[in-house]
Amino acid sequence: MEYLPYTLKWLELVLRWGHVLFAILWVGNSFLFNYLDNKLNKNISSDDIDGEGYLMHSGFYYKLTRLKKSPPLEYLNRLVIFKWQSYLTFVTGILLLAVVYYYNSGILMVDKRVLEISSFNAILISLSSIIVSWFIYDLLCRSNLIKNNFLFISIILILLVLISFGLTKLFGPKFAFLSVGLIIGTNMFGNVFTVIIPNQMNIINSSRKNEKFDISLSLAAKQRSIHNNYSTFLVLFIMLSGHYSFIVYHKYNWLILIAIAVISVLVRHYFNLRGRNIHRLYILITSIVLLILLAVLILIFKN
Repeated sequence: MEYLPYTLKWLELVLRWGHVLFAILWVGNSFLFNYLDNKLNKNISSDDIDGEGYLMHSGFYYKLTRLKKSPPLEYLNRLVIFKWQSYLTFVTGILLLAVVYYYNSGILMVDKRVLEISSFNAILISLSSIIVSWFIYDLLCRSNLIKNNFLFISIILILLVLISFGLTKLFGPKFAFLSVGLIIGTNMFGNVFTVIIPNQMNIINSSRKNEKFDISLSLAAKQRSIHNNYSTFLVLFIMLSGHYSFIVYHKYNWLILIAIAVISVLVRHYFNLRGRNIHRLYILITSIVLLILLAVLILIFKN
């Protein structure tokens, strides 16, 4: 028996299992906290409390309070900080990328019918696309463009179109789809690792020194968290894209991916608004109609 191939199979199994598990935990946290933020009662006249609400789970009531000020010092030492779900999702994903795709780059990444490139160049392009995309996205988030929602979203959509189209002209269809997911997933991790958690730790350190924390840090962290929240449906779709061969190998696969991105954001937006008791049923209906229309167009323009 070849021990290396057998070991790699088990390594892939454990990494893929862990990747899915940690992603479930991360997405679940994202959905829960954004939902709670939308549901909390904000009509409270208090110097300490920003919002509050009640939950029920497994037969017990829970009171949830969002504070304007720091909790007592003894609670600061027992804070639950949700970060390892994100970190481990990213680490297992990168290891999977290396063990499965980079190790077999000549087979799983390069498609000579698309573009004849060496395995080394394919890996180099893959890594470069992930790193450069993060720096561009982060730069946009730190610029004044972030203050204009329409302009920021438009630029992000244009970049997504360029990335999706470009990658499908460089790699095999399956890896091209996966690469788009890698870029978005890395940006989500980057939001947690470089903004959300550092800002939280800065706030905690200020609280321990009995100093008033900078509310702009909270707002910046929440903004990146919302970006992650809107990205989740598309990333999950791409994670499972290996099962959608009729989409992945379609001649207009990059355009289909963009359509799915728009539809998934619309669905997420509907539920986020609904969490704030803003009912815009037409948004959900529009997303369903668009999905049906997409299915019809894929059939009409099949390979």
